[in-house]
Amino acid sequence: MHSFSSLPIFVSVVECGSFSAAAKQLKITKSAVSKRINQLEDELGTRLINRTTRTLSLTEAGKRYFDYACQAVHLAQQGIDSVTELQGSPQGLLRITAPMSFGVAYVAPLISEFIEHHPNVEVELVLEDKVVDLVQDGYDLAIRIGELESSNLIAKRLSPCKSVVCASPDYLATHGEPQKPSDLVNHNCLRYTYFRGGQEWRFFEGNQQVRVVPKGNFSVNNSEAIRRALLDGLGIAQMPTFIVARDIASGRLKPLLPLYSLPLHAIYAVFPERKHMPLKVRSFIDFIEHKLGSETPSWDRLYQ
Repeated sequence: MHSFSSLPIFVSVVECGSFSAAAKQLKITKSAVSKRINQLEDELGTRLINRTTRTLSLTEAGKRYFDYACQAVHLAQQGIDSVTELQGSPQGLLRITAPMSFGVAYVAPLISEFIEHHPNVEVELVLEDKVVDLVQDGYDLAIRIGELESSNLIAKRLSPCKSVVCASPDYLATHGEPQKPSDLVNHNCLRYTYFRGGQEWRFFEGNQQVRVVPKGNFSVNNSEAIRRALLDGLGIAQMPTFIVARDIASGRLKPLLPLYSLPLHAIYAVFPERKHMPLKVRSFIDFIEHKLGSETPSWDRLYQ
């Protein structure tokens, strides 16, 4: 039967969104991909994918079949990984997802060194601020920051992630400097839309917790965009120090509310629980822990 051997092709078509993109990923021709999907549908006796000149969409049967096909492909890959591990060297495709700003600044610069040490590993790094499903989307590893949701994933803590409330000197010269959290209601607060702490900003003064709901005229789903707005003097924002440490050290941004502390989060390497962890995953976790793992990460040492 062609159905089993066609599973990776079917999954690739759905994930890539087109026959041509799947063919490129699989390194085969578009006609070969189309032929295998047609054979699969013939064997199952039902259409799985609706084709138009511009888009593909799954039928109801296709949606059901895709869930099982994904699981089968991922289990097969785990089997390959467990056997590969016996060969003593990491190899194969390593799919990693990381937040955009942190990934660009601290993960991407390490990839060439990792590949130099492990030339048989192919790395696919996807930078995305939105949290993805590692198992469903076929990722081996994620770098995640902040509060982790309860799940079956395994989390390896790499370093603390401190945050500061800050603004540019130009903004403060025009609008004044807040002395306590409640003063923020009179300021333009810039907000990160994927912030997992909810709508409130939380501050601590000793054992007392103060909550403020920030208001402002700019919200965005990317931290680097907020940094740019801060430097332009648009307002005040709560930012991870790994993004603004250099700006604080140079005086382009000023930390505010020094008598109050913010919730302390952490940076994690997160991966699916597996009976046999692939050597490529274990090697990358060890590598990135060596590079980034510290209670005083390199970015915080810039201004201390």
